Amino acid sequence: MSQRPLVRVEGLSKNFGALKAVDGVSFEIKEGEVFGFLGPNGAGKTTTISMLTTLLKPSGGQAEIAGLDIHRHPNEVRRVVGVVPQEYTADEDLTGLQNIVLCADLYGIPRSNSKPHAMELLKLVELQDAANRKVSTYSGGMRRRLELASGLINYPKLLFLDEPTLGLDVQTRTAVWSYIKMLKEEYKMTLFLTTHYLEEADSLCDRIAIVDHGRIVKIGSPDELKASIGGDVLVVGVAEAEPDISEDIKKIPLVREVKKNGHEYRIKSEAGEESSIKVIDLIRSKGLHVTKISLTKPTLDEAYLEFTGRSIREEESNKMDAFKQRVTMMRARR
Repeated sequence: MSQRPLVRVEGLSKNFGALKAVDGVSFEIKEGEVFGFLGPNGAGKTTTISMLTTLLKPSGGQAEIAGLDIHRHPNEVRRVVGVVPQEYTADEDLTGLQNIVLCADLYGIPRSNSKPHAMELLKLVELQDAANRKVSTYSGGMRRRLELASGLINYPKLLFLDEPTLGLDVQTRTAVWSYIKMLKEEYKMTLFLTTHYLEEADSLCDRIAIVDHGRIVKIGSPDELKASIGGDVLVVGVAEAEPDISEDIKKIPLVREVKKNGHEYRIKSEAGEESSIKVIDLIRSKGLHVTKISLTKPTLDEAYLEFTGRSIREEESNKMDAFKQRVTMMRARR
């Protein structure tokens, strides 16, 4: 993998009135890597993609893709990137093949080149047998694969994938993951992936930027982010809110950090199993009563909690409800 950055972003921001949707983000993407933006709905992920693909004018900052400045060379930038948007964009009254060829037309690709390439892409995502069927007959998974094929029609140097598996069942999501891995491993493509699925980021991304309220709070590989937590996480619930025994817990060997929130203690330990026994003994020695105890090894969700103060899993159900509501409204308008 080349170490030369394909993407350079410095201080990129976007304001909508008083709202800072993207607040001075800076990062680089190396050629051939999968770079992830991990965060909940409203974190600024889609807005960042819209600026980098020149659909939105930034309020501030600079960005280059393949050496092209997004401010000075927007048309050239569009020619070297592909986009798989969060929403379905295919025309339901056209066939799968016709949709991809239409995308090629928008790029100015001659039909003599676009038609055979479109068929290659349909084969790549295993839709060749449905090439001449109207998209209205496609399942959700087939539509997502069609969007992926359409995003590749211009041979992009950088492919943006905005929540590529949102709304898909587990089996179809896994299939889309396999296509994304194939693009990286077999085609050496550079990918910019936004997601709020922890497993997706962990499985696909070489590096991840944790995004919260329009800001990047941490960048690293999945292993680096998980390791940054500093050990196992032990959560102990105590019936009594007082007294606060945090300082006593900190004195236990292997315990690195203690945070108290109401009736719960969140404890970082180099060896959670060993520490848990000593923590319980300490609590009981103080005449207090343990109501619950849980031990987790470092995960991306724990890393997200560490850097943002809340779990990303808390956001997922709200995100899915909003997505399903949008799909229902779109269909009702037809």
